[in-house]
Amino acid sequence: MDTVDRGLLDATGVTRPRVAILPTASWPDGDATFQRWAAMGVEHFTTLGAEVEPVMVRTPADGSDAANLQAVGEADLIYLSGGKPAHLLGVLQGSPLGEALCAAHARGAVIAGCSAGAMVLAGRQVDMSRPRVPFPIKWRSALGLVASAAVLPHYDAWPEALVALIALQAPRGDAVLGIDEETAAIGCNGAWQVQGRGRVTVWRGRRRERFRKGEAFRI
Repeated sequence: MDTVDRGLLDATGVTRPRVAILPTASWPDGDATFQRWAAMGVEHFTTLGAEVEPVMVRTPADGSDAANLQAVGEADLIYLSGGKPAHLLGVLQGSPLGEALCAAHARGAVIAGCSAGAMVLAGRQVDMSRPRVPFPIKWRSALGLVASAAVLPHYDAWPEALVALIALQAPRGDAVLGIDEETAAIGCNGAWQVQGRGRVTVWRGRRRERFRKGEAFRI
């Protein structure tokens, strides 16, 4: 994803952007995984020429820490790691960190996430708090930076018949973005463009559209 992430850094308009890495979603998988996500983020974005700070938020209490909030408030790009989406959403909604992230977005910071980190940015999030996918699907209100939408990551890693069942149960009026692995949907001013090796599948009710690298769509 080097090319994609260089583009995100360029979009900040800053010569040496400040990047805040939030490995929060990975905390339920253990401290070793949490530390690994933070280290990978630091190494990756430092190599791309950014000034990088890991923001080690594990719990809602950490999300209330003044230093962590300052790091998010000063960042030009904020990157949310993969992991457990329910945990990440709980921390963001249960502390000032969620408001700080929204405030950073409002002032023009670039907000990016992979897997769980991408899911939480949308208006809705599939409730994955239980170990197996429950039917009927339950949806939770997420951070809402991308309103009237939900994200299904790793879309090409699952049988489409299964993920289609999830997408078809989305709340009426919401679009569901199925994003393949090693693929990104990059939004600016209401338009979205696909980058990376795979596709983005957009479900609007029973209507399905596919978009490949370089193609654009609106939600």
